Amino acid sequence: MLMPMKTLTLAATCALLLIGCASDGSNNPTVRTVAAAHNPGDAVTVIQAYPSDTGFEDYWYQGKAEITSYNLEQPRYGETRAGKAVLIFVTEDFSRRKHVKLDDYTRAGDDRVTVLKLNRTHKFNTGIYPYSMMSSVFTPVSGDRDPHTLKVTTSSQEWCGHTFVQFDLIEDGYRVQHHSYFESSADQTIELSNAILEDEIWTKIRINPLSLPSGDIRIVAGTFYQRLSHNAYAVENALASLDPMDDTEYAYTLSFEHRARTLTIRFEQAFPHRITGWEESYTRGNGADARLVTTRATRDKSMLLDYWTRNSLADEALRAELNLD
Repeated sequence: MLMPMKTLTLAATCALLLIGCASDGSNNPTVRTVAAAHNPGDAVTVIQAYPSDTGFEDYWYQGKAEITSYNLEQPRYGETRAGKAVLIFVTEDFSRRKHVKLDDYTRAGDDRVTVLKLNRTHKFNTGIYPYSMMSSVFTPVSGDRDPHTLKVTTSSQEWCGHTFVQFDLIEDGYRVQHHSYFESSADQTIELSNAILEDEIWTKIRINPLSLPSGDIRIVAGTFYQRLSHNAYAVENALASLDPMDDTEYAYTLSFEHRARTLTIRFEQAFPHRITGWEESYTRGNGADARLVTTRATRDKSMLLDYWTRNSLADEALRAELNLD
């Protein structure tokens, strides 16, 4: 049994500053914090999203996940690769304290919170070897007590090695733990001040897109972007806008100051606000070597399914229905 819905509110708070830089100099994982860039005084740092449609519970609490495949165009190493992306949305009972799925929600008491979870995967090949990337986002569906996403994890695997990052909500921001096979970013713990996470925009769209802020916001760029661009984690400025594309779709666009980056996510105006595609562009390289790279994804197939019970050989036919093989 899941939590009742609340009515929509939208609250904005003043942005907080990031804490200064430090390193412990020991053999323990490096601990450092990041200095803040210029912060507009009225920039939004939180999205208080509430389900706004009376059909929310009927759709999301029926014991199934929404699985959608997308045709992916992914630039890497100067060339555009064809790949596949998948978005899997499902509600779960989550622990506010431990930031894990509850084994028994009936015994959790006040620690229990209902989240909309997004598992997002990107798979593409670079020559002989494959890339496999996955993120998980855990966003409370009610914003009165829990306006911030509680946790984000992202891993990336390819034949050189793999990386892993985890964002955990703390009292005044996020603690970021990053592990990598690259020496320069091998083991780090970073604390970021309160801000919107790009990765939570996807879940907030599905909960209530009209709660998305427009204008100046303070935001942490998405973990897939950070992995492929090798930029440091930081809170930065962006301009956000929500615009109708036609009579059926909205486009939510984030324009970042850094590297002239833009991200546009398209989704259906009508509930349940299914995501139809996205496009991301940014400048890679500097000076004469600078070039614009663009990732695109367009919706292919979708289904509602209790996929965790579909693990027999016969169920592999469902992958073909999603055009995943």
